[in-house]
Amino acid sequence: DPVYRHDYRNDLLREFPRLPLYKNFDIWAEMGARLLDLHLNFETVEPHPLERRDKAPSPNAANNPPRPRLKADKERGIIVIDDRTTLRGVPADAWRYTLGSRSAIEWALDQHKEKKPRDPTIRAKFNNYRLADHKERLIDLLGQVCAVSVGTVEIVGEMAAARG
Repeated sequence: DPVYRHDYRNDLLREFPRLPLYKNFDIWAEMGARLLDLHLNFETVEPHPLERRDKAPSPNAANNPPRPRLKADKERGIIVIDDRTTLRGVPADAWRYTLGSRSAIEWALDQHKEKKPRDPTIRAKFNNYRLADHKERLIDLLGQVCAVSVGTVEIVGEMAAARG
């Protein structure tokens, strides 16, 4: 309940949330069950249909694989995966669902960035993650994250309306 989160913001930083008992508890239980199902089974959610645009590789692309970008443009509803691939049609509601201070989309993008370890020995022996190896799975994941985010925002909106 967004109103509950606002009213008890400081308490929620220190304690577990308490369940408010509303008069129309059955409606709240049903919304909670839908929300729980959406998040627990996110891997089976039908992905949001994002429009994928791929640029043709340049003639010397065999020597130069696409450079990862992993950037999001909320205003235009665009996610840039790398130099060649862009996803368009990200709904505005997908950006509204946040995990802490970032949207779930931004969180997913951050988790897939290529990061180089500082230690040269570790970097030489264990730095084997390449976005190109996981690009298709990331694109599928972003579609699912968009669907879960939009669904969550809808259910939370219903909660705000049910409270009155």
